[in-house]
Amino acid sequence: MRNAVTADRAAPADEALIHFQRQFAFETDCWDVHEALRSGSPDFVLLDVRGAEAYAAGHVPGAIHLPHGKIIASRLDAWPRETLFVAYCAGPHCNGAARAAVRLAGLGRAVKIMTGGITGWIDEGFALAGDGT
Repeated sequence: MRNAVTADRAAPADEALIHFQRQFAFETDCWDVHEALRSGSPDFVLLDVRGAEAYAAGHVPGAIHLPHGKIIASRLDAWPRETLFVAYCAGPHCNGAARAAVRLAGLGRAVKIMTGGITGWIDEGFALAGDGT
């Protein structure tokens, strides 16, 4: 008996491998970001792309506040062209990180999204910085 899970056949394993491997070129997760920040030399710039109130209430320690709508070339001039940016927003219910990724990639910058956003960060039990802490 078919259901919503099995109604569409799964991709062949070789196609699935390529698809899932490629995801790592576009995204990272909260745990990996946390560990990289904890190392003291993360080799990326973490951008909190939410609004000012949300950032002030609590953000990932070390994140730079740059709302996705304010990502323009002149704001990025502070970093070398080869800088990797990792963007996050409120969480899986928010597309702000994707909007930031579009803007960054459109400006020729390397970008990944931190899946889970601030919601994922909190779910992992990691501390926040900001006025709300």
